[in-house]
Amino acid sequence: MIEETEKQWHKYLALGFGIICISTASILIRFAQDEVASIVISAYRLTLATLIIGVIAIFKKESIRPIFEKRNAWLILLSGTFLAVHFISWIKSLEMTSVASSVVLVTTTPLWVALLSPLILKEKITRNILVGLLIAFFGLICVSLSERCGFTDGRLACQSGSQQITLDVFRGNSLALLGALMAAGYMIIGRIMRKRVSALQYTFGVYGVAAIVVDLIAIFSEAELVGFSIRSYAWLVALAIIPQLFGHSIFNWALKYLQASVVSIAILGEPIGTIILALIFLKEAPTIIELVGACLILAGILLASITRVPVNEV
Repeated sequence: MIEETEKQWHKYLALGFGIICISTASILIRFAQDEVASIVISAYRLTLATLIIGVIAIFKKESIRPIFEKRNAWLILLSGTFLAVHFISWIKSLEMTSVASSVVLVTTTPLWVALLSPLILKEKITRNILVGLLIAFFGLICVSLSERCGFTDGRLACQSGSQQITLDVFRGNSLALLGALMAAGYMIIGRIMRKRVSALQYTFGVYGVAAIVVDLIAIFSEAELVGFSIRSYAWLVALAIIPQLFGHSIFNWALKYLQASVVSIAILGEPIGTIILALIFLKEAPTIIELVGACLILAGILLASITRVPVNEV
């Protein structure tokens, strides 16, 4: 078991880098939302990422013909639609609810993947994966409670909840949860497709479909599509390159070699990355509860990564 994990160390290292990349998303989105509508943010993020992937494919002279084969095309269309709805719903949720609530709900993706993988992918959920998932979710709960709870005079105390939950907050939380469900579908299909096509081919196809869906919605909406400040354009380009091109693309690459449930559990590391980035860029120091939650999430990810389930080698 340990030997198998050691053989996969570079894949887990890549996942770690992917976590760091996707952790920048919520901060960059919040910066961009000062001037750019949520649907337009999604459109720029996916369109720019697709164009960059396309240039890379041309440079590497890699054919994208396999994604147009009948048995692959409908799965690409479905996965791309899932990804489009994921970004539309999640980014919109950041306008309506807190970053903490949105990130916590959207990172419930591993739960849905774990429930669906045995049915769709016929992948056994091992004890390590299940226990790791539970530990990581306890950590996620700690991170979500950190905004309302803290230690006073050595004792844990939580606010009484005087803040009224408005309809917008409820809608925002619901949209974040929808984003998690869509991401689960996207990952499960990715696990199937990565056995058939390369990471570059799959990524280009899925990003392309998602970009078309979001672009059409953005065009027919009343949102402004251009005329932003240089700073806003910089946030949009950063979103396309860091969390999308590096973050999501690394997860797509890893889906060929690791179980979908393992890759999805890695997403739970996003709140940890967000805490670290908030400390660096926003000067917001993590609370004790956040640190405890971060340790639990890391422990869960590490435990889930140690599995006896056979995986494909490079």
